[in-house]
Amino acid sequence: MSNFNSSFNVTVQAHKEHSFIKNSRNVMEMLVVEEVEKQIQSLPLKTANYIKASEVVAYALNRLPSLYATSKRGWQRQWHHGKTELYQQISTAVRQGMAAVQRDPLRINEPLNFPEDQAAQTALEGLKVLLQREDISWDNLNNVVEQTLLNTLKGNITWSNGRSDNQKFDWEKHRQ
Repeated sequence: MSNFNSSFNVTVQAHKEHSFIKNSRNVMEMLVVEEVEKQIQSLPLKTANYIKASEVVAYALNRLPSLYATSKRGWQRQWHHGKTELYQQISTAVRQGMAAVQRDPLRINEPLNFPEDQAAQTALEGLKVLLQREDISWDNLNNVVEQTLLNTLKGNITWSNGRSDNQKFDWEKHRQ
């Protein structure tokens, strides 16, 4: 019975940790990314090309407080707190990150690779091909898929699954 309890406790703990990861976000990450993009855009193109935004973001985040939120209201509060009370700190940390990255522009680092993020991006790229819409992004995905489904329902097929013309799906044979 004790093996069951310890296994159960480990499973419950793992679920709790996974749940935390899925249901909370660090608002500071968004604020820093926004500031990095703003500061990079203000640089001369030649200088901007030598800056790895991800390194500047990591540098700044390591010097700033976290602002985690688990609800929309919490997100709004943290966002407001970061934009108003912490803006100067964010701006300074990003500026320092730019200087630190610029000091060693030839440094080669192997970037972190997160397979789950890559899988999601691969799926999005596959949808671009399938739906023949290069403009698909995570922001407009729902609307594009909904419109494509509505168009298909009306008989206006705007997508292709790679079949040749003689292999097209016969909608009339499969009406319900």
